[in-house]
Amino acid sequence: MIRVTPLILAVALFMEQMDSTVIATSLPAIAADIGTEPIALKLALTAYFVALAIFIPISGWMADRFGAKNIFRLAIFVFMLGSLACSFAFSLETFVASRFFQGIGSSMMTPVGRLLLVRSTPRNELVAAMAWLTIPALVAPVTGPLIGGFLTTYLSWHWIFWINIPIGVAGIILSSIYLKVPDERTPRPVDIVGFFIAAVAFSGSVFGLSVISLPALPIIYGYLTLAVGVTAAVLYLLHARKTKYPLLDPKLFRHPLFRASITGGSFFRIGVGAMPFLLPLMLQLAFGLNPFQSGAITFIAAIGAIISKFVVEKIFARFGFPRVLGFAAVFGGALIAAQGLFTATTPAPIMMLVLLAGGVLRSLFFTGSNAIGYADVSDEEASQATAIVAVAQQLSVAFGVAVAGAILELSSVFSGGHLTLLNFQIAFFTVGGMSALAGIVYFRLPHDAGSNVSGHKAIARSERPGPGSS
Repeated sequence: MIRVTPLILAVALFMEQMDSTVIATSLPAIAADIGTEPIALKLALTAYFVALAIFIPISGWMADRFGAKNIFRLAIFVFMLGSLACSFAFSLETFVASRFFQGIGSSMMTPVGRLLLVRSTPRNELVAAMAWLTIPALVAPVTGPLIGGFLTTYLSWHWIFWINIPIGVAGIILSSIYLKVPDERTPRPVDIVGFFIAAVAFSGSVFGLSVISLPALPIIYGYLTLAVGVTAAVLYLLHARKTKYPLLDPKLFRHPLFRASITGGSFFRIGVGAMPFLLPLMLQLAFGLNPFQSGAITFIAAIGAIISKFVVEKIFARFGFPRVLGFAAVFGGALIAAQGLFTATTPAPIMMLVLLAGGVLRSLFFTGSNAIGYADVSDEEASQATAIVAVAQQLSVAFGVAVAGAILELSSVFSGGHLTLLNFQIAFFTVGGMSALAGIVYFRLPHDAGSNVSGHKAIARSERPGPGSS
């Protein structure tokens, strides 16, 4: 069961994660078919992420009220309907609306899928289970553009949505048969006011960051909506303090390991979120590679993510969460920054080796970071925790892309408005450094932090044999 459950959940999560990136390479073909411009179609990307930001906060309440397994299957079904709607879209408006609807289903799949895993897995087996569940989030961003380019080139862009149907059907059937999860329901009252404030806060922030990084609209709209989102977030915190059953309870941050997981994970995701945006752009614009050549090089990172799952459990059991996560963050951030040292003459095997090592470290980091966050969270708080984790992930990835886009935009001013290799180098060094800061968060934890999950047996100093002992 330790492998069956996460693998079933991982199939659905891979479908969701891949779909958020696969569309990028198909925008020109879709735009030509429905009679609009590719830059305008980027609104569809933004609509998808806005839907995630609005509905992720309520996913925990939905799972508690109607059953996590039921909501997970419903989320897959809604995602499939959204995929069909996207494939039959005939205008910019219908495509954007379809992507928003698809995002509603997606918003429930990730947090509820993680909740199912936490509830069905003993804490001491959570690292191994998370290793399997983490793979889709790392593999999809690098395989999505390659798969999207292949389907669009050799079949048609409609297939990037049609392919979700058999995968979704398999996910619903397998989860119905094999997911043996206690149907825990705690029908607490829904925080309607908190839902609307959180919706404005997170959708405003994600929309603003998306417009800043992908300016399909005048960039001033990005800064204005970002300001609205931040203001609403402050109002939500004030509201949550006075509410008995807040939608997302800030009190969960009283748990030090959960707090470290959110803080460290958010820092690290800045660089990880920026990389799928920066690297293909640099390979194509600065090095002159075509999309397929670019995808073939970046694909190696997915191999690294898969390799790590075979050793991750033993590594955390041997060395513990704080040291492994600290070193993974520092060296993982350094390898992101090292991509800024690539040039057009750098041999492809060297680039692929750096990306392979980076894939191993990122998989190691996210497996441990996701697992340690539940080490001091009770089962009753798990639904709230998964929703907060999912919101933090979306915001940090969107922030990473926005930071990378802003650096390219600002630095290009000094190069005559054209993107050069130097612009990409500055961006990689910056986001890599920000990712490495996550190491500070974990190095500050006690050596035995989360040992109930990692299985690490730390030896106290007082118990260690002295120099003269035998």
